[in-house]
Amino acid sequence: MLMLKYLLMTGGLGMIVAAVSILTYDLYRGVAYRPALATAGTMPSPPAPQLRWRASLALALLAWGPLLLAFSIVVVASGMAGVRVSQMSGTLPGTLYPGVHLVVPLVEDVASFDTRDQIFTTGISEDGKAAATNAAKAQLLDVQAKEGLTVGLAITVRYRLDPKRLDYIQSNLPHPVEREIVPPTVASVWRELVPNYTVRDVFSAKREEVRQRAAAMIAQKLAVDGIVVKEVMLRDIQLPPEYAKGLETLLLKEQENDRMGVETELKQKEVRIAELGAEAIKVQQVKQAEGEAQVHVLQAKGEADAMKYTLPLKEKQIQQSRLEAQARKEATIQNAEAAAQAKVIDSRAETERRKLLANAEADRIRVTAAADAERLQSEAAVLKQNPLLINKIVAERLSDKLQIMMVPADGKFFFANDVLRSMNVGNQSSQVEQAEPRPR
Repeated sequence: MLMLKYLLMTGGLGMIVAAVSILTYDLYRGVAYRPALATAGTMPSPPAPQLRWRASLALALLAWGPLLLAFSIVVVASGMAGVRVSQMSGTLPGTLYPGVHLVVPLVEDVASFDTRDQIFTTGISEDGKAAATNAAKAQLLDVQAKEGLTVGLAITVRYRLDPKRLDYIQSNLPHPVEREIVPPTVASVWRELVPNYTVRDVFSAKREEVRQRAAAMIAQKLAVDGIVVKEVMLRDIQLPPEYAKGLETLLLKEQENDRMGVETELKQKEVRIAELGAEAIKVQQVKQAEGEAQVHVLQAKGEADAMKYTLPLKEKQIQQSRLEAQARKEATIQNAEAAAQAKVIDSRAETERRKLLANAEADRIRVTAAADAERLQSEAAVLKQNPLLINKIVAERLSDKLQIMMVPADGKFFFANDVLRSMNVGNQSSQVEQAEPRPR
């Protein structure tokens, strides 16, 4: 299509050149005819050359045909887009995407826009021109924080023009947009947002929050003008020299504080471990004491159970007396005639029973006393023979936690016999030495 456009333009221009050449040639012949007419004298003069202006005009008019056709063909390159701009009605709605389009020649024109992603950085000043001096500082956008300190920001904004709104951009926005709209908008957003934060927040604590809020505000403002913001990057932050030194000192102190906090936490854990160990020992001791108490309770319960078997005879005697009394009562009710005799029998039986009970109780007391006397005599004999049993009995009565072991003093095959004999021999030898007078 471009070849056709160029061919039409070449043909039209060639026709115009041909028309001009024809007129020029005819004028040259007319100028050359006058000297020839003066020198001819009486000779018959040749006919005067005619100016072929009609043919030239027709040829020139025909040349506008291919030229107008060539002007009506517009090719939009890849990565570009355009809008029709009419000389009579202004910008026409609609977007011309990459490809071939037809326009009204000499009436409509096509304004092209780059729809590819574009980059704006703070290395470019707000008017869109690179700084001529101090190139290092040109990389930063100076803003003031909440404390009034000036902070340098290195910002990059990636954006592109919205192809659907190119007619609005052409009609309402100054050109070029990348110089007149994007830089001041980005700078105003950062200078409006950063004063709400302290330098420390912008530098570290809330850096991502500040970047996200700035990106949202820039995208919102530029979206109204048909500019799509893809990404806003905060590449670097330059702090004031004095604040940077103070911040470095503060960071060192914070690191020291964190280290002390970690050490304190370790100490607290060690104390907790010690407490848990002491508590475990305490629980172990409590469990051990509970076990010993349960053993004592079981021993006492066994003794109580043993005591229950010592009274069955008395209970049987009491039950027998109750049954006899019940039988007598029934016999008295059934036989009214034998009531008096039953009363006599009952009184005699009661007397005899009491005597028997008294005799039985007396016998029991005598037997018990005799048994106790015999037991005391046997214990006295045993204590007399073995006086060390007194210490054992006293030790057992003083504490139930002592364990006493009785060892025969005359055992032939018991190791304690030799020990005791050696002890006795040693005691006797020491007594003999003490008894002998010492020489002066």
